[in-house]
Amino acid sequence: QIQLVESGGGLVQPGGSLRLSCVASERILRANAMAWYRQTPGPENERELAAVIISGRDTIYADAVKGRFTISEDSAKNTVFLQMASLRPEDTAIYYCAAGFWSGGDWYDGVEYWGKGTLVTVSS
Repeated sequence: QIQLVESGGGLVQPGGSLRLSCVASERILRANAMAWYRQTPGPENERELAAVIISGRDTIYADAVKGRFTISEDSAKNTVFLQMASLRPEDTAIYYCAAGFWSGGDWYDGVEYWGKGTLVTVSS
């Protein structure tokens, strides 16, 4: 069973930076993309795509994080990172790592693997 384990969350002040990491327990042969989703705490809030990296090079960002967040990958270590800068209170969320096969602008068959999430709180 492949596992994704996130780390790096915590409390940061507005305007600060944080780097999240996600390590896969093994190389995911069926996946060509890894992504970060986020979900604001609350029963009706949906998980939203923040950033995705495809084949280790092509990146897509949500408008809300474009220019502030950077997704990158170290395929040799089965790790994906999310460098977050200029953080805002509205970035407060649980950040989830995801993996799957990306094609034609979306997941081909949905996200195949999810991590359990790491909480990022942006507050003074």
